[in-house]
Amino acid sequence: MIGKLIGALVGREIDRRDGRGGFKGAVLGAATAGGLRRLGPLGLALGGAYVAKKMIDRRRAAAPKP
Repeated sequence: MIGKLIGALVGREIDRRDGRGGFKGAVLGAATAGGLRRLGPLGLALGGAYVAKKMIDRRRAAAPKP
């Protein structure tokens, strides 16, 4: 279940990056979820780290600069 959630978040990040959204992110997110399951705990950690990094980068970009 957590792998599917991370796969969905990775797919959303891919859609945001290309700006068009839709099918490509959904397919790559599903493939990512399958790959994460095959890699086991290491894949889960790698996928979670990718999503966390993207969230941190987005917050830093939105934060007002002093």
